[in-house]
Amino acid sequence: MDFETEIDWDEAFEFLPGATVELNARPGVVYTIERYEPMMVPPIWLVDDPRPRYPHELRILSRQAAQVCELELQLVIA
Repeated sequence: MDFETEIDWDEAFEFLPGATVELNARPGVVYTIERYEPMMVPPIWLVDDPRPRYPHELRILSRQAAQVCELELQLVIA
């Protein structure tokens, strides 16, 4: 099995750590996404919530800027 093809990358980038979400079943209950585990079902772990969640259970309220590495152009002479 090729795990790379099984990962829903759009969903993974939508539910990034640090995003603030609300539970659809309990409006007004707000959590922060702790991590997204693509190999887990359900894949989304929230801070201070012992149970992982499915994307359809959540509504994203705000997103934090993703922390990514900065790419630098390097000249390679062959």
